Amino acid sequence: MIRITDLRHRLLDIPDLTLSTRHIAVIGPNGGGKTTLLSVCSGIEEPEAGSVRLLGRPPSAVKVGWVGEFPDRTLLFSRVYDEIASSLRFRHRPCPETDRTVRAVAEVGGIPRLLGKKVSALSGGEKALVALAAACVDDPEVLVLDEADSHLDAGTAERVSRVVQESKAAHILWCTQSMDTAATADYVLFMENGRVRHRGTPDEVFSALEETCFYPTMWRVCR
Repeated sequence: MIRITDLRHRLLDIPDLTLSTRHIAVIGPNGGGKTTLLSVCSGIEEPEAGSVRLLGRPPSAVKVGWVGEFPDRTLLFSRVYDEIASSLRFRHRPCPETDRTVRAVAEVGGIPRLLGKKVSALSGGEKALVALAAACVDDPEVLVLDEADSHLDAGTAERVSRVVQESKAAHILWCTQSMDTAATADYVLFMENGRVRHRGTPDEVFSALEETCFYPTMWRVCR
């Protein structure tokens, strides 16, 4: 469970929010506070006031995997294999176990051919998949994606979705500009001006957004 109480941070103003579902989509206009909320929930930022609890613990005590919109800002190692293996090595996992795990997560993401390559030689979509593999390799309890699918072609975006769904994370917080992706979530938060304006199942939230640009394109075609 994710529990937010009396949260005040920058423009965020969230008095009370409890999330018990696994896949939670975070949507809304630019500047609405989505990235700030994800940063606080992941432990990157400490809230100015109030509290956030993930699985009953502060974010700093939870194993969180983070994937941002721009992988170049977070990829640290020159070789793909080393980037994906880094968190396992930091935890002093045995070398054979590390190798098996790295190759397994690369297989799920469809990137085993990239393991020996230089990160600098990858395309933007390949970097996104490597960043996601690095975030998932150590089985995070909570997986946070901040518009990680924003600059991807359809095939790569589908691979990202597959890796995310196959992760063992108890909660997935996914900020996305794709309303079709958000429509597949268990729960949706619509944020505006730092506040949660709508929350609920995709049907509940998007019924309130039908006359806006936030209504899923596929729903307009199929419903």
